[in-house]
Amino acid sequence: MSVVAIIPASGRSDGIPGKYLKRVGGVSLVARAVQSARRSSSIDRVVVSTDDDAIAAEALTAGAEVVRRQPEPGSDPSATSESAILHAMESLGRATGIVVLIEAASPFIDPLDLDAAVGRVRDGQCDVAFAAVETHTLLWTSTKDGAVGVNHDAFAAPRERVRDRDERHKYDAKQYRETGAFYAMRAAGFRQAGIRFFGRAEVAIVDRTRALEIDEPGDLVIARSLAPLFERPEAIDIDALVTDFDGVHTDDRVSIGGDGMERITASRADGIGVDMLRKAGYPLLILSRETNRVVTARGRKLGVEVRQGVEVKAVVLAAWAKARGIELSRIAYVGNDINDVGCMEIVGWPIAVADAHPEVLAVARVVLTQHGGHGAIREVAERILLAAGSPSTSSPRSA
Repeated sequence: MSVVAIIPASGRSDGIPGKYLKRVGGVSLVARAVQSARRSSSIDRVVVSTDDDAIAAEALTAGAEVVRRQPEPGSDPSATSESAILHAMESLGRATGIVVLIEAASPFIDPLDLDAAVGRVRDGQCDVAFAAVETHTLLWTSTKDGAVGVNHDAFAAPRERVRDRDERHKYDAKQYRETGAFYAMRAAGFRQAGIRFFGRAEVAIVDRTRALEIDEPGDLVIARSLAPLFERPEAIDIDALVTDFDGVHTDDRVSIGGDGMERITASRADGIGVDMLRKAGYPLLILSRETNRVVTARGRKLGVEVRQGVEVKAVVLAAWAKARGIELSRIAYVGNDINDVGCMEIVGWPIAVADAHPEVLAVARVVLTQHGGHGAIREVAERILLAAGSPSTSSPRSA
């Protein structure tokens, strides 16, 4: 029974313009959804349905198939998921046995939860399994006669908490909140019904700490704060490394001698990390906003190309990558302060040192454990070589 995950991602979105290209943990929402689906052992194909060129390109880069869809004039972007799924299913043919609707607005979908939901539909336990969390919230509605309890009797004496009621009535009284993250559905039933709920529907309980749906800018701020809690350290699979200098190769402090010359302190561990990458053949570049002889000297010592006096780093980085035929998605950029954000937003691997500015941490895909000037570059080097399958325990010359 073929299982296809379909991710609707319209270029038009309420609340947050360009929402599905916004980054959480340094990865766009649409790419995060694709990654979750691809990591599921139960899903055979991953498809993004979109009317937007940039989203289509992002989805292809993340490893999904793309079904192009024309926007519906005057339609509500939040109400088109079912029609997008039906359109994609028709484009793919009728071999699909189970379809999984994945909402890219939910950035923390666990692939194991997708597997469990698909398994329940495949085994015939239900026609639909949807993500939900158990809730004990006391709900109210406002009427012309005042506030009225929805799932509780506010005027009972003594007042019974929802949690106490649930414990007393066990299964039949439990209540769940639909998270909107995913819906695993029997494809034939969905095609016939045209809506995501039909036949026997069951909740697929997920971790409430992951049950965040991004509908407004405040949700995006919360998601970016939570991302480091869910992201496992991973190998950094890239083709080139670009870094800032101050605050990355250094601890962002300088000493000034009586001759007026600036002096910095650098980590030998970072120098060894750079040497390991050079010997492995990785193109390296240091970008610095200031022009300083100490940067020139350090770059010469490391054997790394240096560009200084750069006002708009992202422009120089993009030109450097193009000249070498390297895709920006295959570049890592390590930064620490707000003038690094532009570069971090255009590369595939935006990386922040541990003591980076909050705006840098917010756009980072990887937040290092080490501070700038104290082994951050060495940490990056080892994770790059881990992805390449190269040993990180060799003994290159001291730098």
